[in-house]
Amino acid sequence: MSQITFHGHAGFEIEGPQHRIIIDPFLTGNPLADVEPGSLSEIDAVLLTHGHGDHLGDGIEIAKSHDAVVVAPFELAGFCESKGCKVHPMHIGGQYDFPFARVKMVVAFHGGGVAGDESGQYSTFPCGYVLTVDGTSIYHAGDTALMLEMQLLKGKVDMMLVPIGDNFTMGIDDAARAVEFVEPKVVIPMHWNTFDLITVDSDDFVKAVGSTAVVQVLKPGDSYPLSVGSH
Repeated sequence: MSQITFHGHAGFEIEGPQHRIIIDPFLTGNPLADVEPGSLSEIDAVLLTHGHGDHLGDGIEIAKSHDAVVVAPFELAGFCESKGCKVHPMHIGGQYDFPFARVKMVVAFHGGGVAGDESGQYSTFPCGYVLTVDGTSIYHAGDTALMLEMQLLKGKVDMMLVPIGDNFTMGIDDAARAVEFVEPKVVIPMHWNTFDLITVDSDDFVKAVGSTAVVQVLKPGDSYPLSVGSH
């Protein structure tokens, strides 16, 4: 069964019929992570929204140990390649049909520094992703503020993964507005309660979204079937 599993913070593992994808695998040093990098099942692709340490995370280690491809914005992909990873660079607005998913890279408003890049040459624009896996479209918004560009996805997304923790990203009110912009069938909150600065009550998000979408709050290690959110 195709499913999505939450690993804490903004990290998700997506299991399709034949492939596994992991997004923003911040596991080591994450107080809420339910798994360690070495305990993951075979991973075919590592998708990175940006290069901050809590998103790049264990991505390089995982990609190298699984011989998985890293999909990332061009400059961040270059950094990963310099560390020995197999990469597929993309940029905002681009789309590519991989064996594991159709992937479109979309805009996110955030910072672009890359953890471990002492030269500064790999700083990049952050992104979100719209993936189509087993007939279900999944929007991982990345670390972002509320933005009008989200309205371009209205009616095109089955499942939305949205930050709610505030301070570094949208808070609950803006995240609920983002759900109104996109109108997904199912929304899963992320990027909350990992650290004191982003501690919020997910029940408040559920109330703020109301009947706009089904809110599925996942604890690290929880999974949700993709078919539930698909057309």
